[in-house]
Amino acid sequence: MLRQVMSERAVGLLYGQRALCIGAIKPLNYVGTSNHTRGKQEPFKRLVRTGLAFERIYFGSREDADHVLGYVRRMHDRVNGTLDEDAGATPAGTRYDAYDGQLMLWTVAVMADSSERLHDLLVRRLGDDEREALWQDWRRFALLFGTPEETLPTDRAAFRRWYEAELHAPDVHLTPEAHHVGRFTAFSIPARPERRPAMELHNLLILGSLPPEVRAAYGLRWTPPQALAFHAAALAIRTGRVAAPDFLARGDNATVFRSVAAEERRRRRKGIRTPSVTG
Repeated sequence: MLRQVMSERAVGLLYGQRALCIGAIKPLNYVGTSNHTRGKQEPFKRLVRTGLAFERIYFGSREDADHVLGYVRRMHDRVNGTLDEDAGATPAGTRYDAYDGQLMLWTVAVMADSSERLHDLLVRRLGDDEREALWQDWRRFALLFGTPEETLPTDRAAFRRWYEAELHAPDVHLTPEAHHVGRFTAFSIPARPERRPAMELHNLLILGSLPPEVRAAYGLRWTPPQALAFHAAALAIRTGRVAAPDFLARGDNATVFRSVAAEERRRRRKGIRTPSVTG
């Protein structure tokens, strides 16, 4: 079911930015990742590499998946430390570790939520059995990365209860860096001028699909005219998906991902800096 959902191009193109934007509201997850990230001056190169790696797991062979998982485990081995300063209700000195079950669950949770939300929005609403099957596949995905099984909600209903509670939990907080990086990775994807209309549509869909709590945390405006435009755009995409040839509507997004990294490289050669964590 996960492969079926993620093979919808509209889902595969948008879920990553939405997941990152939401994921940044948890300081331990964000700071732990940021403190051990290389190449911050080329953030989209790193994000494209992650997107391509995940697509190898979704669509590739067992050998492809094992190769990615081996690399990720080696990377996770060095991701541990403590917060240097208070982050909202989370005090300085709090430990983070890439193998912490709750942190691993949150990382997968925002991806699972984004895949389901965007499929409902841009393809069709999933049935109850399909939603359950999708969550069970995300559980398997999480287990492949080493998430402790006892950490994972056993069914979708339990997952949704946990997730909704986490959106309102006391530890929700955007550090200044998370606020900046979460916004620009979601809404400032490098694109050539001729692709700006597509990027404006992308940004509207991301903005409208975010939970209201997350929009509020970022201070993002959401007006009635935006809501009307959002629902009209989503309807047009769903309608067009019905008539589109399968080879256009479904498949991996490697070509698009690589074009983003190429545009970032082109801009850097011209001296145009991608917004970095210094904002």
